[in-house]
Amino acid sequence: MKTFTPELEAATLQRLADYAAHFAPDFPQAKPARGSAVYLQGLRREGERTRIEPMARRVTLPRDGTGKDPEQARQPFVSQSPWDEQQVLRRYRARLAPTFADPAGVLVIDDTRFPKQGQHAVGVQRPSCGARGKKANCPAAVSLHYVSPKGHYPLALRLYLPESWLQDAHRLEATGVPPAARQPLTKLPMALGLLDEVPAEGLPGQGVVTDAGDGTAGPFRQALAERGLFYVAGVKAETVVFAPPPTWVPRARQRRGPAPTRWQLAPDSPPPLPSGELAKPVRLRRVTWRKGTKGKRSARFAWVRVWPGQDWREGQCAPAEPLGLLIEEQADRKRKFALSNLPPETSRLRAVRLCKSRWPVEQGYQQRKEELGLDPFAGRWWRGCHHHAPMGMRAYGFLARERQQAAARVQKPRKQKVAPGAKVAPGADAAGHPSGLAAPAAAEGAGSLSPLPEVHTDALTTVTE
Repeated sequence: MKTFTPELEAATLQRLADYAAHFAPDFPQAKPARGSAVYLQGLRREGERTRIEPMARRVTLPRDGTGKDPEQARQPFVSQSPWDEQQVLRRYRARLAPTFADPAGVLVIDDTRFPKQGQHAVGVQRPSCGARGKKANCPAAVSLHYVSPKGHYPLALRLYLPESWLQDAHRLEATGVPPAARQPLTKLPMALGLLDEVPAEGLPGQGVVTDAGDGTAGPFRQALAERGLFYVAGVKAETVVFAPPPTWVPRARQRRGPAPTRWQLAPDSPPPLPSGELAKPVRLRRVTWRKGTKGKRSARFAWVRVWPGQDWREGQCAPAEPLGLLIEEQADRKRKFALSNLPPETSRLRAVRLCKSRWPVEQGYQQRKEELGLDPFAGRWWRGCHHHAPMGMRAYGFLARERQQAAARVQKPRKQKVAPGAKVAPGADAAGHPSGLAAPAAAEGAGSLSPLPEVHTDALTTVTE
């Protein structure tokens, strides 16, 4: 499915040039600043985005003397010029925030892979690659996105280096990985680093939604809660939780040594169960969370109260506050699970909508990979990869603004139907009310239907109800 991409007419090119000029202060010299505008245009045009050369042949050079060879302006810009991509991303986020920021916004943590042909690209490894559905050479990256009722756009992205890379000094040197990036760091701490960076800029939001499996790590969920964030974190079916509240008692003190500080589960307290096992007897209800291009999107859900059970034999989860467990059963009977620290009064519908906030991120990835060159980029260097990704984000940000402005232009007031043979008085609308005035209120007892109140599904409940 191809997303909205405006034609590069003269007016669009001018708006793109103005958009690129906003970032000129972030580049050390005038030539890289001009190269930035040319690079954005190359990403936007149809054609191969794997290498610099074919991209360079498609651009329209500016009239300010950027150079006769666009490839010379683009190749050093992405792979050699020492401009700070973090400063560019900060300005990019500040540029888009006034358009899309909303108190109902949600931060989405995700990771993605980029298929590569060779084995020398920075961070490349050979796991399963979702883009190809099989084993392939794929570097991985952790990313943060913003989704609100006004739109969505990516916020930040960092490349993940597996252990095999961190132990190979030759590969690190060959691809230009800076010393600060050679520290062993898993994906979840990387995600926390992005969260600490972006919300500090004042972007409003109601919580964090993570990919399936991220919420399995109890320390990660705890870190989100300590930052004052509500979360809906995907977990695996094997994640253990308590259905009834567990009872904890102090461990027995040994004859020697200090008093024990850990807890243990009381003998009469039931042990935890895997989420998949716990969900089998739970009643599910169908919930529709949005309307898509193929109709209403719905599935069967349950929203129950549980207590975390990770490392329960060591008493690591004692005492812990209860969490919400969101259970989803899809059309093929497969079930997905998510843990959340949303308030207990949160309705099932609200929890489902927050969990499904990840859908626009998948759509955005599709456009950035297929239409903006995120997937096929052939660079091998650390700097080139981290320069190309912000350029793709900037291009996506431009398209997101264009999309919103185009939608505002095509919005027209809905026409009211007129019964056959009915006459409309001059200066009145189709319902016979004076134009420019609200319709008069119906007289009490006239038989008109009152608007239905918003239907809320049941709030958080216990499994034993």
